[in-house]
Amino acid sequence: MTSKIDSADSSSSKLPAAVWERFRHGVAIPAHPLALTAERRMDERRQRALTRYYLASGVGGLAVGVHTTQFAIRQPQVGLFRPVLELAAEEMDRGEASGATQGPLVRIGGICGDTRQAVAEAETLRELGYHTGLLSLAAMARRGLDELIEHCRAVSEVIPIVGFYLQPAVGGRVLPYSFWRRFAELENVIGIKIAPFNRYQTIDVVRAIAESGRDDIPLYTGNDDHIVLDLLTPFRFDCDGQPRTVRIVGGLLGHWSVWTKPSVELFAECRKIAGAAEAAADSEDAPLVSDRLLRLHNEVTDMNAAAFDSANGFAGCIAGLHEILRRQGLLEGIWCLDEQETLSPGQAEELDRVTAAYPHLCDDAFIAEHRDEWLR
Repeated sequence: MTSKIDSADSSSSKLPAAVWERFRHGVAIPAHPLALTAERRMDERRQRALTRYYLASGVGGLAVGVHTTQFAIRQPQVGLFRPVLELAAEEMDRGEASGATQGPLVRIGGICGDTRQAVAEAETLRELGYHTGLLSLAAMARRGLDELIEHCRAVSEVIPIVGFYLQPAVGGRVLPYSFWRRFAELENVIGIKIAPFNRYQTIDVVRAIAESGRDDIPLYTGNDDHIVLDLLTPFRFDCDGQPRTVRIVGGLLGHWSVWTKPSVELFAECRKIAGAAEAAADSEDAPLVSDRLLRLHNEVTDMNAAAFDSANGFAGCIAGLHEILRRQGLLEGIWCLDEQETLSPGQAEELDRVTAAYPHLCDDAFIAEHRDEWLR
């Protein structure tokens, strides 16, 4: 199908060529947490150590200033939005310069708030060398569709944007097919993170992109409850009488901020299988998804339920990630900017259960081997 906006003249020209190639083919991108001291100030040494851990794990980029980093970094009394972005950028510069990364890193910064705030944050990202902004619409909960699209357009005029379908349970809003169909008409859209934790809404996004004719909007999963199968599943739609198959090519996930090395390895395996299936199309040579991968899908989801605290409406999702990193020695504590944000009752025991049940999805030994180096 012919793209309505030629990718050679749109998305690909807005990022460095090598960065765009990596991003459109799909990479693993963790959402970066925030390391704090007991006084709830940024712990610079451990913040840098986290970034070094992700780079050493083989990620293809980082998302900073997003939900996992805590939206409260933007509050004037906290004042951490720019410092957090700067630290991550410095470490990414260092990693690329030393050859520690497997290629150029995709640098994504979170953007939220009303249009005035979002445009200002986009300007900060551009100034600091970030490639794109992950645009949250949580602050626009009561705005109509026309207003949402104009908001997205205004931000995209400052920096290319990645759309973000954030699940309502953690502050997002329902965004219908009609929104995503119009969103795909914005020239400066270069990707979408799909994270409604809902299959119907996930299909809305994928169908909108398929029917838009755009072939330059890579889709990334943020569905932490469906990671492996999102990466393996083909979506096929009838578009003006012609079949079109679309795949989710990458992941931008809070889940990947922990147990990162095995997550990157599993991602690479999924992409290899999906690529072979795409090349084989409907022939008998198309690879089958093994029982092992289906089992791993459920194991990853079970681990995510403990880390994200799904049993309690995700109340302990950030603290749960912090607790995993604390146990591994990368964080000193699980402190969040909101003093009320902590582990839910029984969440620690759930983390005990899943880490004991699925040691092949953990990376404690890898971290123990390199932690002192990262914390230097």
